[in-house]
Amino acid sequence: MSLLRIERNGHVATLTLDRPDSLNALGSDGDGKIFQQVCEELNDDLDVRCVILTGAGKAFSAGGDVKAMRARTGNFGGGGVDLRNHYRTNIHLIARALYGLDVPLIAAINGPAIGLGCDVACFADIRIASEKARFGVTFLKLGLIPGDGGSWLLPRAIGQSRASELFFTGDVIDAPTAAEWGLISRVVPHDSLMDEAMAMATKIAAMPPHALRLTKRLMRQGQSISYDAALDLAASTQPLMHLTEDHMEGLDALLEKRPADFSGR
Repeated sequence: MSLLRIERNGHVATLTLDRPDSLNALGSDGDGKIFQQVCEELNDDLDVRCVILTGAGKAFSAGGDVKAMRARTGNFGGGGVDLRNHYRTNIHLIARALYGLDVPLIAAINGPAIGLGCDVACFADIRIASEKARFGVTFLKLGLIPGDGGSWLLPRAIGQSRASELFFTGDVIDAPTAAEWGLISRVVPHDSLMDEAMAMATKIAAMPPHALRLTKRLMRQGQSISYDAALDLAASTQPLMHLTEDHMEGLDALLEKRPADFSGR
């Protein structure tokens, strides 16, 4: 599985986009299936409580393979119907797999995140970036539209005005600007990026795993339902948590003034 390198550290899984020679370009045949398989396995593994996504080499991801686009080969070849199917059965599988992760996803953005690469970063719940990171949604410069879900994601991350500015101008912004705009949580020194991401992931992974996954689900559903519906959903979900051993452990730890040790029961 050459696209993704997978490492485990306790309850944290790290996924590394591993095509440094192409700046981690995406969209080759089978990429979507790889993401789909990996994310399904992570969802099924209740021992996984947090995932980090980063890139090998100088880039997080430069986005779609522009050489293949120019040559009209692979997923960028064929007629209109073929291209539509290629998006739906490959590139969009990447989007659906990452967005469908049940556990919190941290993007540790080590370099440029452009086009589809920026969209991939936006699928993360939390984004931190090295000082070398850059962000752009440069589809219009290639005569394309944002075809990977970015037109839905980016306005939710930074607001309609700033998302429009990036889409319509094709500008690329640096990490401090991305932090000011709310696209990322923080900028960290390049050499400490993965240490910072692992420290955050470890803190998240110390939380009760079932409540953690359900909290992410409630936040995602809260983006598209009414406040009354969100309250109803919470009222239906919270009783399940009251009946867990982890709830009792959290109460005991608070009263005994000690760190909680959540077991997932």
